[in-house]
Amino acid sequence: MSARISADRTAASYDELVERVLDGDFGPDPRTTRIAVAFATRQSVRHDGRGGGYRNEVLSLRLAAAVGSCAVEPGALPDGAVDDCVGADVARLLTHELLPVRVAALDAYLAHVLPHGPAAGARPWPLPAGSSLVKSRARARAVTGLLDVPPGGTVLVVGVVNSLLEALRARGVRYIPCDLKGGTTEWGERVRTDAAAELARCDAVLASGMTLGNGSFEQLRRHALRHGTPLVMFAQTGSAVLPRLIGAGVSAVCAEPYPFFWLDGGPGVVHRYGGPAHPEDAR
Repeated sequence: MSARISADRTAASYDELVERVLDGDFGPDPRTTRIAVAFATRQSVRHDGRGGGYRNEVLSLRLAAAVGSCAVEPGALPDGAVDDCVGADVARLLTHELLPVRVAALDAYLAHVLPHGPAAGARPWPLPAGSSLVKSRARARAVTGLLDVPPGGTVLVVGVVNSLLEALRARGVRYIPCDLKGGTTEWGERVRTDAAAELARCDAVLASGMTLGNGSFEQLRRHALRHGTPLVMFAQTGSAVLPRLIGAGVSAVCAEPYPFFWLDGGPGVVHRYGGPAHPEDAR
């Protein structure tokens, strides 16, 4: 059976979650908790056998043993943003002018007070050691296994990752790829750029945590809540944030805190919240 998340550890919206953290509902006063380390990670990759590659840039903030992260478009993080976060208290960063800073700060705080694990409602799922492609495909199985799609159903994929599309294709699941970058998938499919325009055509949504950092998440959450559409999130961005929104439009989360699978060739773990349990969920 799936672990349950206590109602006092969830919120009705992202904004409510921020307010409750500021009010001290989840743990220590964020005005007295300070970020010790801030850093940005830049990565470029092209997997063997794949026709295209991609780039990532992620802002990460460390609070005690926890790291909170928010991906940004490469080159979009202003000079000085990292230095601006070091030594700052979480409450100040939760009202920072930059949305990625606010998201990373909230993620760091929640990862600190509710670390991933059974006590927080998570089921760990192991990733094997191997190449970035091996680990990407293993993560894709963990993510897509949280989807409950009716026969003949269609999934809107917001944030195109070819390994996720590959896993859906292996299941015979139809999908509509959507990403602000546009372009085409590995299989030559046109990538849409307006997720809102595609929502009505889909039976489920599979979305990246990057939607938190670019401001498009709440529209997806409200649609899912209003229409009863399953919304599954795969989250490097906001891995500790999104599980707190299960039941408020979010159906399930595959949370992947820093360090991400593409940074380390050794064995790893992601944490699944909600959705069906599976024998591969680590006990």
